This record gives sequence, structure tokens and C-alpha cells, in this order.
Amino acid sequence: MSRAAPQSGSRKISFNVSEQYDIQDVVGEGAYGVVCGSSALHKPSGQKVAIKKITPFDHSMFCLRTLREMKLLRYFNHENIISILDIQKPRSYDTFTEVYLIQELMETDMHRVIRTQELSDDHCQYFIYQTLRALKAMHSANVLHRDLKPSNLLLNANCDLKVCDFGLARSAASTEDNQGFMTEYVATRWYRAPEIMLTFKEYTKAIDVWSVGCILAEMLSGKPLFPGKDYHHQLTLILDVLGTPTMEDYYGIKSRRAREYIRSLPFKKKIPWKAMFPKTSDLALDLLDKLLAFNPAKRITVEEALRHPYLEPYHDPEDEPTADAIPEEFFDFDKNKDNLTKEQLKQLIYEEIMRTNATSMNYYPSANSSLSPAPSPSPCPVAPTPPLPSVSTPPSVGTWAQLKEFPTVKKLFQSLKASDKNESERQQYQASFAHPSTMASDASPTRKTSGEKTPWHQTTQRWLL
Repeated sequence: MSRAAPQSGSRKISFNVSEQYDIQDVVGEGAYGVVCGSSALHKPSGQKVAIKKITPFDHSMFCLRTLREMKLLRYFNHENIISILDIQKPRSYDTFTEVYLIQELMETDMHRVIRTQELSDDHCQYFIYQTLRALKAMHSANVLHRDLKPSNLLLNANCDLKVCDFGLARSAASTEDNQGFMTEYVATRWYRAPEIMLTFKEYTKAIDVWSVGCILAEMLSGKPLFPGKDYHHQLTLILDVLGTPTMEDYYGIKSRRAREYIRSLPFKKKIPWKAMFPKTSDLALDLLDKLLAFNPAKRITVEEALRHPYLEPYHDPEDEPTADAIPEEFFDFDKNKDNLTKEQLKQLIYEEIMRTNATSMNYYPSANSSLSPAPSPSPCPVAPTPPLPSVSTPPSVGTWAQLKEFPTVKKLFQSLKASDKNESERQQYQASFAHPSTMASDASPTRKTSGEKTPWHQTTQRWLL
């Protein structure tokens, strides 16, 4: 192993990785287990990769997140889910203090794009389609991501989107164990479904669907839809837009205290989506409305969302793969987490890494190929783009590779390139694979908003039951 120590500001950050990796740029640090990211060159293949360094062993929660991420990313093999190319093998158990995940290098993330660019309807269609395509695989495996947000959607210059950060993911079957399920639920507040704040009974795959709706709204407007400052403010912002729940939805809330809280609030009328997004197509707003249904039982499923007319240009049920359901024992460590010491969790992580190396799962394409499932332009977003085909509109059904050839898709990053006004920031993003910035547990993104949302309708009228 070689000890690379590139500069990060005034402090050196070391990467104890094999000599086959040439560390190039240190991206930054995050809050989760002291995460550092770097871009590196895999010298045998000539492939640029991302190296995610984690030091999780100071806290059991960090160990659990690291173990989940390793196991789940090894399990899924999907074009829209970030993959692990390799895991650095420790020299010995006694000296094992750091985890190094080698992953595909992506050039930016959705949060950074939204913060600096205005997305067209074509952008929103294609990116939401890919997000739902990944979520279909997760939900078919009975896995909840639980932390979907723009910074966890990685992008490259070929318009490929990959979901990352599975540290909070859980089995959907374990959600009935409400106390354990919520112990670590510290995902970014702005994308939490209302049922998470209103009840602690049981959670479904609908919590991820709500997050997708929040992401779609943010792509449409360029700013977060529900930027709550705390628990109560978050719920207030949701009800300001969706209005007071109907009687049916009200009684669908399992927690009596939560119902009493809703009952104490002023009556509010729903704001029409067209009033909030006047330039957005009716189809996009119809999908948004179904993604952001207050009642999780009425919320659209991932499969239904993929079939929605808004995504018709890309939807192909034959090219939207599912995954086998994860065996019940897969999450045994989660079920027993309260009884596991940090040393026992370290042993589980060590065994998982050794198992990964023993099965030789690492994969590196050649220097002349792309990590994406279809040919892509040069890794730099500002590289010249090949001429567009003469086809003006995509067919209703096509293979995943064929979708990449549609002009509406190819133009996405061209428009991002044209409106990129900050060269130094672009260069920084280009080297970034976004993981360090996604690890803050409940920190709000640095993007400034225009201020608190003012309720559209307020009155002293109360619920009369």
C-alpha cells in the first residue's frame, strides 16, 4: 500500500490505498464517520475512479451505516445505482481503522446542478425517470432508501443519473419495528414524508415516493419546496401547500397526539399546483400531485409513476429491471444492533470486506470505455458533444441504450454547459463524486431561499369533529 497525502486546504488528508491508485484530487470531508472523498486514477486500467474514505469506528451508528452501504451496493447491480468497483483490503484486523470504497467517478450531483442551472422540462423528465427506475429496483428488493434528496443523485456528462448513499437504507419488512426504524432516521428534513413526522406506527415504500416528489418540485422551481427549519415548521409548510387533511386522511393518522396536533392548526385550503408552477406542463403537475399525496395509502407507487404519461417518452417495462427480494437474514445485524458492540460491528465490516475480496467482484473497464452503460462523451461536461441525430422526437418505447441517442437527452448537458457561469466551481464539481457533501445528517443545503413560505389561506376556523 502507498500513503497518498494530497492537500485539502491547509491540512493533509492521507489515503492508505494500493499503489495501483494514483490519488489526484481530494474533494472534501463530511460529517458521517469523517468521510473524505477523492478522485483517483486506477493505473492498470487507466480509469478514473472515486475513493470514499470512511473512519466509522468511533460510533456504532457510523459502523451500521458503513455496513449497510457496503452490503447493499454489492447486492444491487443497476445502471442507475452507484456501484462499488472495489473495497481496499486491510493489512490486518488489528490495524484496521479506515474503510476505502472505490466507486464510479461521477462529475456532479443534482443539488449542485439545481443550484446553478435552470432545468428544462426535458431535464426534469429524464432525471426523474432515471430516479424512479432505480427506485423500482430497490423497492422490488424490499429496500427503502430513506434518504433520497438532490445531493444523493449523482450525474455525469452523459446525462446518466445514479442514486448513492445507502447508509440509512432499511428493509421494508423491518418498519413495523417502529422504534428501531426511527432511531437513526436523521435524513434531511426537507424531503421527509408527513407520515414520518405524524406517526410512529408503520412506514411503507411511499416515504421514498414522497422524496421523489419533493425532488421533482425542486427541479421545476430551482428551490426546495418544503425548506422547514424544524419539525413543526416542516409540517406547517407541507400543510400550507397541500391544505388541511380530509377527514379520511385525518383518521388515517395512527397517532392520537399527531391527530390532536393537526386538529389544533388553522384550516388551510390547498394551493393549486399551477399557481405555484405556472410555466410547468399539466402532465408534470399531475405526476407531482400524485407523488405528493398527503395520505401514503393514496400516493402513487413507483411502478405507477413510471407508467405516468409524463414519462411516456422513456417508459419501457421491458427495460426497467427489478431485483430479487433481499433475504430476511440480510439485515440480521440491524435487528441485533442494540446488542452489538463497536468491536463486533468492526468484525462484521472486516468480514464483509474480506468476503468482497475473496469473490473478486471488482470490475474496471478499459481506459477507452465508459463506466456508464452506454457510450458517453468525454468525462468533462464542457467537452465537445458529438453531432445530434436527425430524429426530432423519441419513440414511445426503446431500449435504455437507444434512449441515450434522443436529442432531448443529448441536449441536457449542453444546456448545463452553456449556462455554467462559474468556471472555478465547475472545475471543483467536475472532480467531485458528491459523497462527502451528502453525509451531513440533518443539515440543510447551503442554497439560500427567498424566505419562509406564507400560508395561502389562514383563518381562525378550527376542525370540528
